[in-house]
Amino acid sequence: MSDYRLETKCLHAGYTPAKGEPCALPIYQSTTFKYDTTDEMGQLFDLKAEGYFYTRLQNPTNDAVAAKIAELEGGVAALLTSSGQAANFYAVFNICEAGDHIVAASTIYGGTFNLLAVTFKKLGIECTFVDTDSSAEEIAAAFRPNTKALFAETIANPALVVLDIEKYAKVAHKHGVPLIVDNTFATPVNCRPFEWGADIVTHSTTKYMDGHGLQVGGAIIDSGNLTASC
Repeated sequence: MSDYRLETKCLHAGYTPAKGEPCALPIYQSTTFKYDTTDEMGQLFDLKAEGYFYTRLQNPTNDAVAAKIAELEGGVAALLTSSGQAANFYAVFNICEAGDHIVAASTIYGGTFNLLAVTFKKLGIECTFVDTDSSAEEIAAAFRPNTKALFAETIANPALVVLDIEKYAKVAHKHGVPLIVDNTFATPVNCRPFEWGADIVTHSTTKYMDGHGLQVGGAIIDSGNLTASC
């Protein structure tokens, strides 16, 4: 839906009904899905075929929502998580392992600060925080040979500090690492970090993206430019 306005994508991206199917996205409230043969199930479990067999791994409704968020952000794919903190955890942990290091802006959501400073430290991943308004040279000075990512928020929650995404992206790419930006506060309606150089975007969909305070959730979106940038 790249030719449509953002307002249309908010409503319709991620789901295209076929003839005779409902116009509104159905909610598939099922843990499992039916197949006629064990061979078909085996193909799914071996990742040799696409399809759904267990909602913890894949679900048609979840996939449509993920596709909608990816479309809104201008990414190539997205993954839904149980919360925004889960999104940030997996975005970092997919890149880092014990012995690695990350750099992060200091004015970020308190839960994320604790995740990076305390939880990841217990897993052997260290984090150095820099003032969000630091110069490119000051940010670069925090990097180490084992630094694997740079993390920040578009608009800090609750400090309201606005991130210079281009500056952070240039520093990250100069050091061959991805820039991860939590875009929860801004949402893709107000800012799309990929357009300014970010490589990975995360969301706590619990906040403004949910809009009505009913569901806790998160999302990770891939720009598709990670290899080229880093």
